[in-house]
Amino acid sequence: MYNCEIVEQTAQPVLSIRVMTSVERLPEWLGKAYSSVIRHLAELKEQPTGAPFAAYHNMDMQNLDVEAGFPVAKILPGKGEITARDIEAGEQARCLHTGPYAASGPVYEALTRYISEKGYTPTGVAFEFYLNEPGQTPEDELQTMIVFPIVPR
Repeated sequence: MYNCEIVEQTAQPVLSIRVMTSVERLPEWLGKAYSSVIRHLAELKEQPTGAPFAAYHNMDMQNLDVEAGFPVAKILPGKGEITARDIEAGEQARCLHTGPYAASGPVYEALTRYISEKGYTPTGVAFEFYLNEPGQTPEDELQTMIVFPIVPR
């Protein structure tokens, strides 16, 4: 039903903000985080090189450890709460979700099964790359690439 795949990813420089928040506050926080990073990129006269992302470092819905930002062409200086880092190189499993963000659970389940069937283990971080704009795209057409860095079992 879902087209999952394993890819080799090179290191990806990013500018991002990382906080602890609840799932209820997540949409508002994500908007502010993306705006802050975009303003900082404009100050640096730089542009993102890819879709905005959120990285979930845990799945505690009341105390989410979440990071949000943009891929960039090279390591850039951070500012305040904005930090520069690399998403590490390595193998990743990914699967495209089309539809409302809140309906992505079945894709997560399919991707988790796929990873296990292929003999891998997720590293514990889940990334979501938001491929189109929620304000300009009907909810049922939103596209989110769900990505798990993986290691052989």
